[in-house]
Amino acid sequence: MIKYKLACANCETNFDSWFASSKEFEKLKKKNLLVCHICNSAKVDKTLMAPSVRNNKKDIKNDLQLDKYENVKKTLKSYQKFVKENFKFVGENFAYEARSIHYSPPKKTKGIYGNATKKDLMELKEEGIDIQVIPWVDDKDN
Repeated sequence: MIKYKLACANCETNFDSWFASSKEFEKLKKKNLLVCHICNSAKVDKTLMAPSVRNNKKDIKNDLQLDKYENVKKTLKSYQKFVKENFKFVGENFAYEARSIHYSPPKKTKGIYGNATKKDLMELKEEGIDIQVIPWVDDKDN
């Protein structure tokens, strides 16, 4: 299949059309079967077009970026697995639980992870509570 930009000499309308091949276009043109869909004139011909060229350098660059993305995603998932196996999930109660651990007498407790707002994180840092933020990647493949 080939796509041509066509122009009507009668009403100056431009439009695109698909053909099985360039020979098919010539055959239809010779038989006056190419007509303008606006004025029904057979004075339709191809216009100047830019060729569609594949940019291999760009494709390679995109593939490399995709590989980098996949590597980062894989690393993040391994961090997540470690956190899930070694820390207690406290959900939305993260700020409360972090303060409880920080201000309680020292005892052997498992680390925690969960969700907190930016405001909560800033307040925890101001209080001197050591926290770390890592991006969380969904387990979905998209």
